[in-house]
Amino acid sequence: MESKAKLSYARLSPQKTRLVVDMVRGKAVQEAINILKFSPQKAAAIVSTLVTSAVANAEQKGISDVDRLFIKEIMVDQGPVLKRFLPRAQGRATKIRKPTSHILVVLAEK
Repeated sequence: MESKAKLSYARLSPQKTRLVVDMVRGKAVQEAINILKFSPQKAAAIVSTLVTSAVANAEQKGISDVDRLFIKEIMVDQGPVLKRFLPRAQGRATKIRKPTSHILVVLAEK
């Protein structure tokens, strides 16, 4: 039995988020949460919250042993990019890209 959690439009770069996600892919849930807790990246806190949410979804579904859960699948897709402009000298402007991410976590029992 599997449980899922998804976060859409997270204000994180997908490239930077994938670096954090690769650290916990395939790990047990408790081990993954410990790794994320001590990671300094902004994405680590958001992914940790998402994994905790997936565990809560598993409890709600009635999965018997939550301690046996592991991260079966975790992926980061690119969301839409917010485009902003910053005024510069001599009437020019600089484009600022604010990327977003869609993160999906799937937990399963061992």
